[in-house]
Amino acid sequence: MKRIIINIGCALSLLAGVSACTDKLEELYVDPGTTSAPSIEKFFTRMLDNGRVRPNYWEIRTFALPHTAKYTQTASFVNGTKMYQQQQSYLQNRWDDYYTPGGNGGGIVAQYREIEKTYAGLTDAEKADAEVFVQASKVVFLDQTAQMVDLWGDIPFSEAGALNLTGQVVRPKFDDARQVYETVLTGLKEASDYFATAELGSVSKVTFQKQDIMLGGDLNKWRRYTNSLRLRLLMRLSFVDETKAKTEVAAILADPVKYPLVDEAKYDVLLKPLDNNTNSLESALTEVSAQVAPGTILEGLMKPTNDPRIPVMFDKGVRTENGNSVRNEDYFGLPVNLASAEQETNISQGRYAVLDSATFIRNSKLPGIVFTSAEVSFLKAEAFERWGGGDALMVYNMGVQQSITFYYYLNSLSDLAGSNPLDTPTAAAVTEYLANPTIAYAGAQNEKLSKIWTQKWVHFGFLQSVQNWAEVRRTKTPGLAFQEDSSTPAEKLPPSRLIYPGNEKSLNGEHYSQVAAKDLPTTRIFWDVR
Repeated sequence: MKRIIINIGCALSLLAGVSACTDKLEELYVDPGTTSAPSIEKFFTRMLDNGRVRPNYWEIRTFALPHTAKYTQTASFVNGTKMYQQQQSYLQNRWDDYYTPGGNGGGIVAQYREIEKTYAGLTDAEKADAEVFVQASKVVFLDQTAQMVDLWGDIPFSEAGALNLTGQVVRPKFDDARQVYETVLTGLKEASDYFATAELGSVSKVTFQKQDIMLGGDLNKWRRYTNSLRLRLLMRLSFVDETKAKTEVAAILADPVKYPLVDEAKYDVLLKPLDNNTNSLESALTEVSAQVAPGTILEGLMKPTNDPRIPVMFDKGVRTENGNSVRNEDYFGLPVNLASAEQETNISQGRYAVLDSATFIRNSKLPGIVFTSAEVSFLKAEAFERWGGGDALMVYNMGVQQSITFYYYLNSLSDLAGSNPLDTPTAAAVTEYLANPTIAYAGAQNEKLSKIWTQKWVHFGFLQSVQNWAEVRRTKTPGLAFQEDSSTPAEKLPPSRLIYPGNEKSLNGEHYSQVAAKDLPTTRIFWDVR
């Protein structure tokens, strides 16, 4: 029996109370007559088409720059009043984009619940064909769920999306953050086991390749993504439950055949722009074309070590002299400890470097970054350094090399780079960088760990600021100094978590009351124990 749902994205948006939708992905859908579960496939594709993964305006300009990137000092900001105050309307957008369709994030929960509901109504034969979509969708769902916990802590989870699953309106309870993490890790292990042995039929294989706009239907890449995500989250738990983390991480790293990882650039998980939507990324970041370089990362680390990534991360500032535009002789970053008036004057005079045009601002091919080999190397380096079992020095050096190569790769994608993209630094240049005392993997264990975490901080930058903020809180590295804002006593420094958005408090008041006492910017996420 063929189960056909036409224009499923619009139907789901209306179900969630959204009055409009688009058909930008319509051309990516296969003919419903060739498959047993077209609705599941369409829900899966819409889950992947996520504006909270791709660097669009609503993610970068309204969420990352005023929040997570600011809190990690991977984006510059002026020391003004209310500078750490969370912008509730934009946090509401970020929250809603996880739960409901029609916005920028795909409505991960709603889409996944529709997949669960549709799958439950299939025959056994149809379920066999649809299983690959269910498992891949689950990985995406669990990845985004872990990020929500990292941002807010306890969240509605187990009962969320009931309208899509059962057709009934349920005000969902808030689940304990640690229990949600446990559920996520269990689900990832199940998905990994599935991908390890999955064999797709001819129709399912073609359909999965067509609908998978992120990894092209490559089961090996899905397996690597799943295992790497599990490794990330286990390491995030490692200071609150070291026994569990150590045991499970050791099992992953000791058996690369059973648990392959995103350990080479060719396996990087990147959500590329759609061919019919290439202008969205350009317009997303041109809004921040004057975003100046943060002094902590540029002046405090990259310039003193002659970091090879500087030319593809920043452009030298342009100042005006005698009515002429003159490019600065060097890269300068905005100090975090200047008075706001001085910061603004210097910015207006073009004294500071800005985000690189080719790599970021005018790069319509800039992908959303889900997972990279550099992150895997830094995760492995930390595990080996703390618990043994491998060569921490080798994988640390590999992670730095992979990060450098990755940023030059992003630069090479840009049409603005033209026929003369910047050449990736030579092996000799990288070796020289790795020999710098500030970078070289040497010293006591705490020094080595600090270097691993600092390099991960640089690598994540502002594009992966959600992951970056989680790691800065978990490791307390680098040790960031912020100016206090006396105008907002409750938020005089960056928070430890985001505050629940207003609609959740008012519309889900009964359950919100159970977590209200913890709804403070100073409340730490459960893994934040250092």
